[in-house]
Amino acid sequence: MGEDGESPKINHSFLRDYVTEADVISTVEFNQTGDLLATGDKGGRVVIFQRETESKGESEELGESGEYNVYSTFQSHEPDFDYLKSLEIEEKINKIRWLPQQNAAHFLLSTNDKTIKLWKVSERDKRPEGYNLKDEEGRIKDISTVTSLRVPVLKPTDLMVEVRPRRIFANGHTYHVNSISVNSDGETYLSADDLRINMWHLDITDRSFNIVDIKPANMEDLTEVITAAEFHPHHCHLFVYSSSKGTLRLCDMRESALCDKHSKIFEEPEDPGNRSFFSEIISSVSDVKFSHSGRYLLTRDYLTVKVWDLNMEKGPVETYQVHEYLRSKLCSLYENDCIFDKFECVWNSTDSVIMTGAYNSFFRMFDRETGRGVTLEAWRESSKPRAVLRTRRVYTGGRRRRGDVGVDSLDFTKKILHMAWHPAENIIAIAATNNLYIFQDRVNPENQ
Repeated sequence: MGEDGESPKINHSFLRDYVTEADVISTVEFNQTGDLLATGDKGGRVVIFQRETESKGESEELGESGEYNVYSTFQSHEPDFDYLKSLEIEEKINKIRWLPQQNAAHFLLSTNDKTIKLWKVSERDKRPEGYNLKDEEGRIKDISTVTSLRVPVLKPTDLMVEVRPRRIFANGHTYHVNSISVNSDGETYLSADDLRINMWHLDITDRSFNIVDIKPANMEDLTEVITAAEFHPHHCHLFVYSSSKGTLRLCDMRESALCDKHSKIFEEPEDPGNRSFFSEIISSVSDVKFSHSGRYLLTRDYLTVKVWDLNMEKGPVETYQVHEYLRSKLCSLYENDCIFDKFECVWNSTDSVIMTGAYNSFFRMFDRETGRGVTLEAWRESSKPRAVLRTRRVYTGGRRRRGDVGVDSLDFTKKILHMAWHPAENIIAIAATNNLYIFQDRVNPENQ
């Protein structure tokens, strides 16, 4: 008993920083109203957060509009095995997409490398009582003991959130699924892997329609792969897909059933003076997003984020440098595989600001009107209530200011790959390894 002083000390900082691979967040997505936020992780789990709106009057006075709390958690995918190819299929959730809400229930699509699932999320606050053939504990009664018929009644009970799989879309892809996108018609969606894009009907699980196929007859002739794909937000016949060569192809399904021939191709001519061993790797587009208006495309490659006008194919109308200071570090980034990281990019609700991720828990925002960019940091101190996000600066030369971070001091294990922007408000969700940060723009600065 009296030997507490000699008991081993627990390294709490180690426990706090220890992250299991299964807990790393792999996708983030708001629903159409922004009241629900879903995250998927490498362990195949989906966590749904709901925005609290009970104390709306008080929250508006404080310059806040409701916190996001856990609404439901469920296991979406399990590890699987492809016996024909002798390959393990990871449970990691690659993408989540919400369907437009039609009734009280919510529906979302989630996918791992091979299988897409449609989930129904609903609430239940009543339960039936007074069964004729079951007792109070749910056991079947002996029919001979039933002497009268009762009408079951619904009685109030504690709120329960039920999540059930409604459809499983399997066997549609030979290669790893990297994108899913719900069509504006509300009935179909597309899924893309490295070489093909399929279109599915939400009610039909046993077949899909192949709308893009870039697989060559001889795989040795393969020069590029599909990296991302998305439907147009308003025109159900248009979709875009990006490639590892940095090109964007806009396809119109009215022209032909198989859209191997694009309607438009967007690419930026390469400067021969900047050609290097890494040119093709860093020009690969990791994400493409239509603007809410449908007029522009937003793309992210390794070093830049670009805005393209659908009416101008010869090059981007805007180019923003995300971390140009890494250009001199490409050799070491290639050796540690960071050069293959796939960063996402998002628009704000008015298409006036764009956001994308970087290293060292940094993420960048760019104002399209002024062209100015700001570097912000997602870290534990900024997650405290009412804390103000700090702007950060990476020191690359010249006068060094207090708080600047040197390029050699950047932590490349702390990367911001996945993020989402609220569809109507200045609320952003940032995934940093196993942490989810939700930041809100200040409504009343004088009250903060």
